[in-house]
Amino acid sequence: MNIIHISAECYPVAKVGGLADVVGALPKYQKGSTTSSQVIMPFYNNKFTKEHNFHTIYNGVINLGVEPYDFRVLTLTENTLDFDVFFIDVPELLFKDYVYSMDDTERFLSFQIAALDWLLTWDNYPDIIHCHDHHTGLIPFMLQESYKYEAFRKIPNILTIHNAQYQGWFSHEKVGLIPPFNFENVGLLDWGGSINPLASAIKCAWAVTTVSPSYMEELKLEANGLESLLRAESEKCSGILNGIDWKVWNPETDHYIIKNYSSKTVHSGAKANKKYLCDTFNLDFEKPLFAFIGRLVNEKGSDLFPEAFKIALEKNNATILLLGSGNDLVENQLELLKKDYIGTYNAFIGYDEKLSHIIYAGADFLLMPSRVEPCGLNQMYALRYGTIPIVRSIGGLKDTVIDITEENGFGICHKNVTVPEITEAIDRGVTLYSNQTKYKTIRNTIMQLDHSWDVSAKEYINLYNTIKTD
Repeated sequence: MNIIHISAECYPVAKVGGLADVVGALPKYQKGSTTSSQVIMPFYNNKFTKEHNFHTIYNGVINLGVEPYDFRVLTLTENTLDFDVFFIDVPELLFKDYVYSMDDTERFLSFQIAALDWLLTWDNYPDIIHCHDHHTGLIPFMLQESYKYEAFRKIPNILTIHNAQYQGWFSHEKVGLIPPFNFENVGLLDWGGSINPLASAIKCAWAVTTVSPSYMEELKLEANGLESLLRAESEKCSGILNGIDWKVWNPETDHYIIKNYSSKTVHSGAKANKKYLCDTFNLDFEKPLFAFIGRLVNEKGSDLFPEAFKIALEKNNATILLLGSGNDLVENQLELLKKDYIGTYNAFIGYDEKLSHIIYAGADFLLMPSRVEPCGLNQMYALRYGTIPIVRSIGGLKDTVIDITEENGFGICHKNVTVPEITEAIDRGVTLYSNQTKYKTIRNTIMQLDHSWDVSAKEYINLYNTIKTD
């Protein structure tokens, strides 16, 4: 079985969020004696492409309406990844120093058309076409309806929804950019009066998955306008929990962290990483260290951080370290906190891959008070490194973290995203940390939980087999 993943992101080539981590890991774990898994993604003008060499394996021309655009397909000259990645280069549209912008309709439509046009030239077509999020959401429609792709009609296609808040809406005035199709079926593109790539993919894909079982159920109640559609299509919808790449996220071999360790040596190993963080960011080593890693956006609850952090730092014997960027107002507020809480609070505004690994290894607790969390990978990284997650029980967080008050519990959970509940969760963390015997027992336990891709990859293979044609 040959599986093709089509995505706007793929770690380590281009990463904005968790989508990249999934597409950068799942193909590795789908490879086997009877399966191969490959990725098609855009060719960006970013750090990865500048530091690697590529060669062209195909040249072509696509049409967006009446406008022709040259494109080429590239591969790495020396592939250091564990799977094949094919890069679609549309120089006028895709080759930018960013992944997303305010209006990406033409960019990602050109990517999808070029990818399918190239697949048409293959001697052996793929057995499965797996699309990820709205950036590839028009592929299921084009496979089903566009005349030029009739050869693909019997190839099963899957849509995975990583985040339903973003749907790729654009005006019906641009419908002519899509390769010609039977216009009687234009309704398959529409949702709420606009062309909606994510809604179209839900309608046309053979199967729809989300990145956790709880998130799939939550979307039927709140999906930024797609609730009734997901309920109507529920028979072909399922949730498959993401895994994490244990080859990358492994404290025993992680080259980013200060000292490597296993579950048997976690206390000394984590201590060395915590000391580095406290020395670097002027934090009190003796106090429990609470950390946040991620985007400073409403979905993550970050708008509440300035007030919640003030209260928590005033009342608790704790320190807080933040790594992230996003909302300018929140960034400024978090920066201003530094001068009032020297020695107990600090923030790195931006993103640093090495620092994120050291924080997972050195923090005592990881904060994730998310309003929306389709799956969440950060809590799984934290568990892998022996850092106790403090989460809002929603989506994948609900599926992966059990509160310490429950049987076999190992995390701290709260129900709502409010300042009082965030600060109360931090209070509970301080209390847990003061009981070092219990704290260390939990730390040993969580490092042995298996959230690798092995189980999830098998679930995807099983799903492919249920819809694959002979």
